[in-house]
Order: sequence, then structure tokens, then C-alpha cells
Amino acid sequence: MRRGLEDAIIFPMTTLLKHRIAALVGQAAEEAQRQGALPAGPLPEIEVERPQNPEHGDFAVSLPLKLARVARMNPLAIAQRLAPLLPPEEAIAEVKVAAPGFINFTVRQEWLQWQVEAIIKAGEHFGSLARENRERIHIEFVSVNPTGPLHVGHARGAVLGSGLASILAAAGHQVSKEYYINDAGTQMQVFARSLYARYVQALGRSSEMPENGYVGEYVIDLGKELVAEQGDRFAGMGEAEAVEAVREWGLQKMLELIRLDLEAIGVTFDVWFSERSVFESGQYTETMELLRAKGYLAQREGATWFASTMLGEDKDNVLVRSTGEPTYFASDTAYHRGKFLRGFDRCIDIFGADHQGHVPRLKAAMEAVGIDPSRLTVLVNQLVALKQGGDAVRASKRTGNIVTLRELVDEVGPDACRFFFLSRPPESQMEFDLALAKEESADNPVYYVQYAHARIASILRLGQERGLEWSGGDVSLLGDPAELGLIRKMLQLPELVETMAERLEPHHLPRYAQDLATAFHWFYQQCRVVSSEPSERAMTLARLKLVEASRVALARCLELMGMSAPERM
Repeated sequence: MRRGLEDAIIFPMTTLLKHRIAALVGQAAEEAQRQGALPAGPLPEIEVERPQNPEHGDFAVSLPLKLARVARMNPLAIAQRLAPLLPPEEAIAEVKVAAPGFINFTVRQEWLQWQVEAIIKAGEHFGSLARENRERIHIEFVSVNPTGPLHVGHARGAVLGSGLASILAAAGHQVSKEYYINDAGTQMQVFARSLYARYVQALGRSSEMPENGYVGEYVIDLGKELVAEQGDRFAGMGEAEAVEAVREWGLQKMLELIRLDLEAIGVTFDVWFSERSVFESGQYTETMELLRAKGYLAQREGATWFASTMLGEDKDNVLVRSTGEPTYFASDTAYHRGKFLRGFDRCIDIFGADHQGHVPRLKAAMEAVGIDPSRLTVLVNQLVALKQGGDAVRASKRTGNIVTLRELVDEVGPDACRFFFLSRPPESQMEFDLALAKEESADNPVYYVQYAHARIASILRLGQERGLEWSGGDVSLLGDPAELGLIRKMLQLPELVETMAERLEPHHLPRYAQDLATAFHWFYQQCRVVSSEPSERAMTLARLKLVEASRVALARCLELMGMSAPERM
């Protein structure tokens, strides 16, 4: 094996083959400009894509199409001038020009075979990228008021956030996952009064629920639990003091419940950030003073307004009500300013659909406090329609008719939750089919992908039982189209990680996992892996090595999605 191919076993972003091809095309274009074959001037971004039709090679570059107008040349003629000027590349077997102006690249089969060794060597880090421009990225998601259990809508945002965080980390960034605890607002006071009423009722006394109080069954249960733990201790206090004490007890209980529910679907946080600390640290006061000094505050109708219209918004927004109570927008502005003061390069928020209107004014607020609003990205997570037996199942925290995250996990399992919630872009509404999520057939994509991993594990166990050591397998024997197709599919993972991280689109990963499982199943159908014939031993070892590489790649997909990789099913 030539040394150049051996060097290709590492997968840092800077040496992904698509980047090397882009660099080669760039060099060819610059040489064409020097020779006068192309007019001088800056080159557009060189994009390297994978053609849908395998007959068009492994990679395609459309630079000639982009240059055609400025160069006033036929794009096919540009491609024909560039192709001969391409520097040699060890991994490339063939370069072809195709209409209307593409340059297509086909990789060398020897290089492709050697990538089996590369994938196995990368192991659990396969798909991870090294990068020079590593960013510190803050991602905030869920951040539900600690006033009730999480429901299926929250689950979607939780899975999206944790999946995106995993992909960003795999792409080489430093990622911090944060839950913002809304423990300083009006809703916490309503919850505290609701809990206090249920506590008094659990003591056998009369107490009215507050207007718009939380009437879910869980509040009744919390009231009984409070009596069991504290007896009538709070009943002897003044109501205001008792409500405050109950508030703190209830806050901790709800946060613990939220933590446990999130852990049930594999979601954890690096930081749990208290809204109250925004006020206690002085961060809120500093932010308000900064807005005032920059002329963005206005007094009207006894309230303090943020002059959003000065920054292009269609209306101003209240920061402090006429009662003197800060709005959620006020504390959120201070909180987000604080994120950037902590040194993050970029901040990503995942909001529910009911917060969509909050996005433009929050970005305007960042501009007002001197932060480039492009550094804040907000993904809006649309609604989930939960179906059971063809009937819609609705959830409402206020009425108590709630389908909780825990109930969903108990019904279909955490892996199905994560796969289905990740499989659609956040801006699209989705239906979660409970029956499909539990089905053990190829129609259920979760079962289909995990079954592929279990089949891989069973093949490797069989090889081990027969004393076949795949590490000595010769990958140069892997020449069947199904074998090469499987290798090609595995090699798309590092590129996909890069693309998903750049576009913040983790929904491509479940689809890719299905495609990878399909490629493996096809290989297994076309190629006998373990043979008892002595004459087939070399091929058996080579194919077992390919199976091991498939295990690495598919397990990495499942790990990035936060799912288990079963050995048996």
C-alpha cells in the first residue's frame, strides 16, 4: 500500500477529500487565469457535491457554471479548460467533464478499499472533525417554566437541542448546553399559590385555587407529598410567608422531575441557569442602564418601553410594566447579553412555536446592547401531533389533560422518541405515530436501523465463534459493487456531520442512518460473509473487516442521535 493512501486514514475537516478536491479546482482556476485561459478576478466559492447518479462519479464541481456569466464563456468550455490543469491527487482515479459544465471526480478503488481500515482505526471518533476555527457555542433549549411536567412538545425541542449539540461537538466545536430556569416570573407565583392551596386542601382544610391556577392532577399529588414531608408546618405561617416557602419546595421538586424526565430520553445539561441570578448579580440593572444610555428606553403610560422601532421593528416592546414588574423580555435581554459576556462566539436558542414572535425583538435587543445579532440563532420548534389508533391525543397543562414526556417514553421507549423527533426539521409540524414507533418491522425506521446493528453484531459473533480474526483481512479483495457501495455510504458520515453543523440541521442524520442500514442489508444479501470453505477464508476475513467498519459507522450514527446500539434483537 502506498504511503499516500495510508495517510488518508485520518478524518480531520481540513483533509476531507471534498476539501482537497475544492483546493485542486481552485488551483486549476488560478492557473487558468495566469495563462489567460480565464479572465482575472476573484473566484466564487467552490462547492463539491455528491452526484445523485453514481455514473457521474463520486464528486462533482459546478464552478464553471458559476464562472460562465462573468467570463462570458460557455460553462462546458470552462470545464474543459480547467480539467487538464488539475494537480494530481492520489485518491482520484478519473476526472471527466460533463454537460452543461460539471467536473466529475471518481475515486480510486484502492483508496476506497483502504478507507475500511481508516474507519476501524477512527473507532468511536469516526465522523468527528478537527478544525482550526473552533468556536465556543452556547445552546439553550427546553427552558420550560418549572411549573409542571414536560409534555410531548417539550420532548421535541429537548431531542433537537441535545442532538444538535452532539453534532456541533463532533464537528469540532466547544459546546455548552444550558437550561434557563424561569424561577423569577409571574408563572412561578401562580404555581406557588396553586401548590399552597392544594397543600391546605390536603390537610383537610378549605382553600380556593387562584385565578388561572395550575389545576393538573400533579399539583394535587405535590400537595399531598408536601404534607407527607412537612406536615402542617406551613399552615401556621402567614399566607405570604407560607406561599414563598412552598414556592421554594415546589421549585426544587419540579426541577428534579424535569431532570429525571429529560434523562429518560438521554438529555442532560452542562448548566442550569437561574433567572433570579440575572437580577441578583446586577446583570439586569447593568443591561437596563446600558439601554438607557444608548437612548433605547422610553417612558409611556407609566411603563418602560424598549424602542424597538429605532432598529426596524414594527412596534416597541414593554420592558417594565406600570406596576414596576419586569417583563420576561426584560430579563431575557439581560440573560442573553450575559451569554455573550461569558465569552461564547455564538449562541443558539431553540424556542417553541408559541415564542416565534419573541425572536425579532430579541435580536433587536442584542443589537441595542452592542452585540452583532447574527451571533444569535433561534430555531423555532413547531408543534407535535400525537396519534394513537388514528385518533389525535391532545395535551393541556392548564386543564390537566396532559400527555407527559414520561408517558411517551414509557409507551414507545427513548430510542423511538429521539429518532422520530430528530427526523423532521424543526420548522415543520409533525405527527408522531405511536403505533409505528412500537412496530417491530422494516416499516419502523427505528427498528430497521437498530436491527441492522444487531445483525452486524451477530455476524461478528459468528466469526469469533469460528475463530476467524478479521484484523488480518485484506481490504483489497473488496471489489463487489455492494461492498464498494457500502464503503461509499459510510464515508459520507464525516461530510454529513460538517454539513449538519454548518446548517444546524440534525434531521439529516436519521435519514442517513436508514440509508446506511439499507446499504448494509444489501451488501449482506449480495455477499456471503462467513464461509466454511478454506478457499474462501481470505474473502471471509476481508468481509468481516468490512462488517466491523459498518459496526463502527452505524454505532456512531446511533450515538450521535443519542440512541442505543443493540447487540441482539
